[in-house]
Amino acid sequence: MPAPLEEGETRSPGHHIELVDDNPSPKHEGETSPGLRNSKGWDGKLRVPPKNAVLANPEALSDPEYSDDEHIVPGEEVAADEDLLDGEPLDTDEIMCTHSRIQSINALQLKRFTKVARICLRQNLIQDIEGLSGVAGTLEDLDLYDNLISHISRAGLADLTGLTCLDLSFNKIKHIKHINHLQNLKDLFFVSNKISKIEGLEGLTKLRNLELGSNRIRELENLSPLTALEELWVAKNKVTELHGLGGLANLRLLSIQSNRIRDLSPLRDVPQLEELYISHNALESLTGLEQNTKLRVLDVSNNKVASLAGLGPLADLEELWASYNLVSDMADVERELADKKKLTTVYFEGNPLQLRSPALYRNKVRLTLPQVHQIDATFVKTS
Repeated sequence: MPAPLEEGETRSPGHHIELVDDNPSPKHEGETSPGLRNSKGWDGKLRVPPKNAVLANPEALSDPEYSDDEHIVPGEEVAADEDLLDGEPLDTDEIMCTHSRIQSINALQLKRFTKVARICLRQNLIQDIEGLSGVAGTLEDLDLYDNLISHISRAGLADLTGLTCLDLSFNKIKHIKHINHLQNLKDLFFVSNKISKIEGLEGLTKLRNLELGSNRIRELENLSPLTALEELWVAKNKVTELHGLGGLANLRLLSIQSNRIRDLSPLRDVPQLEELYISHNALESLTGLEQNTKLRVLDVSNNKVASLAGLGPLADLEELWASYNLVSDMADVERELADKKKLTTVYFEGNPLQLRSPALYRNKVRLTLPQVHQIDATFVKTS
């Protein structure tokens, strides 16, 4: 490797040119090269007048046999990826190496770490899942968030049967496969990939949390084998119907914002649901929720709901987020919510009932729902 450049020196292919400034400008404290940067930083242009440039190897211009290869100054060899972890004790239980331009897991020589339980290689340049069999006996948490992985090979995760958490979010994966043997998984993340179909999850009977947000999924399918599933996150997809949740007897949280849902009635298949986040859809009505009597948190913001009818049976409701809908009647609010003794938070901002009389709006809600402690972002004073 060529020697590092000194201040005022540059290098171009085939010639060694030393630039000398005969009249250097004075330096200010903390400034290494005054005049070499504009207001936005280095712009790639030299600030030394061309007349001051001195050619250190003029023979290069006249000798056709001159070769730069013969005049390279020996430099220090760039360390391989495994040297990134040289400072880690071999008995560490956690390896964190983020944003380090790692391209190969194999090159890290992870097998030398005999007790590692968590490996986090976020924000690197990894394309293939490999080189992990040597830590299979202890590894429980693998985080490969924000890399360049496009597929899950059969061999890549084959030996990692002890994994309880796997994060492959923000990659380029199109198909969920070769993970159904990971029967100890409890948390699985595939956020922001290119997945169009929910598949390959059979056997994951201990899975509690599945995140599939920001993909290309159109249908909730093949979920019934996930009998322990408690949380399902599928926001920012292209789902049009809530069918496919039957059999998920432990599902308590469903996050399905920014999809294309119109009908809530299929949620009768998950009557134990406690939290539903379904903002930014195509809802015009809340009817269909009557059997979801265990709901504590309901977010229906940014839809086209004109009435709160359907919320009457939800006696355990604690939070209702209904901003930016078409609710206009305070009598409707009173009819559906006044008896909800556990209700502490309501959001109605952006509805006609707020826009019509913004100065009186909060006071009207407070009088209608005296049990509430928070109206939109404002806490209600209590005596």
